Amino acid sequence: MPLSVSKIKVLNARVPGYAGLQAIFIDDLGMISHIEPVESADRISGNFKVLDVGGDWVSLGGIDVQINGGLGLAFPDLSEENAEKLEDICRFLWEQGVDGFLPTLVTTSVDNFQRSLAVLAEFMERQKEGETAKILGVHLEGPFLNFEKRGAHPAEFLLPLNIENVKRILGDYGEIVKVMTLAPELPGGEEVIAYLRSKNIIVSLGHSLATASEAEQAFEWGASMVTHAFNAMPSLHHRQPGLLAAAMVDPRVACGFIADGEHVSPLMLDVFLRSCGGAFLVSDALAPVGLPDGFYPWDTRKIEVKNGTCRLPDGTLAGTTLPLLVGVQNLVKWGICEVEKAIFLATEAPRKALGMPGFSVGRAANLLRWNFEKSGESLSWQRLEV
Repeated sequence: MPLSVSKIKVLNARVPGYAGLQAIFIDDLGMISHIEPVESADRISGNFKVLDVGGDWVSLGGIDVQINGGLGLAFPDLSEENAEKLEDICRFLWEQGVDGFLPTLVTTSVDNFQRSLAVLAEFMERQKEGETAKILGVHLEGPFLNFEKRGAHPAEFLLPLNIENVKRILGDYGEIVKVMTLAPELPGGEEVIAYLRSKNIIVSLGHSLATASEAEQAFEWGASMVTHAFNAMPSLHHRQPGLLAAAMVDPRVACGFIADGEHVSPLMLDVFLRSCGGAFLVSDALAPVGLPDGFYPWDTRKIEVKNGTCRLPDGTLAGTTLPLLVGVQNLVKWGICEVEKAIFLATEAPRKALGMPGFSVGRAANLLRWNFEKSGESLSWQRLEV
């Protein structure tokens, strides 16, 4: 939302997490100054421009905790020569309803990690305010993964899990790293998790063969997140519940998941969301997000993008090219979630997982307006123009 020159009162808004219709007051700096039940709105005095949304849902924009690139650029391929494309990606994601994101660096060489982190650190120092998604930090997905569950990650760049190797990856850029995905069952898990938490880096478990007891131990050590639930980890099993089952019942743990219909079946997502209190949506989008279907380079290999799904030549699922909010629309279309919960999973839940404030007084009023056509189970959104 452009900075407003006048105060705004948004009336009759349904807001995820709030009961009943709300009035949202926006000050002349574009910040939320009050949130009141509509019936109490008159107690806020002032000269406001009024926008009545007629019972539509209103939320903050999405937060994407796991996105691997955009507009043809993979984040591990960042360099001084292509750094300017980050501005295009930030604008594109804003247009897709995303307020902020964590560029995700998948397993690559130490040199590539360092080069990409250097570019991202420099960009974060000068990133612009206004109508553009903000880089909130970096998600390192690897290189400390279980070889057997590496998925599309290149095996030659996996490293043993120890503090020395973690320091090599972080280099001088530990302050911009927000999340690191690792396999906790690897030797050195306890020491590394403690070290990362001492640096205020969130530890996410993924690409792992951890048993339920190994996962529970990692949560005691300080891990608090799971990377793309169900994918690259043992399946739920009635006698061997595994990492994911331990995470789903632990109130300290947030679980990212992909809702493209390919990574996880809608039926299993229904089971998952009925059981997991800490779920949040991610896109896991790869570099071709924003580009048409076709063949694209991916590290030294190629991926095929077809109907929003990315696969390696051997058929290995590599990711998607569907923006984050498509997942919200899918959850509603599949009948898995009510509109409020679906919106919450992409806007409020990832903020909570990252320790960020949600929809509240003092937040920038970068708002989305959602329209639900019940007859066709169709959910659409637009940036709220005020």
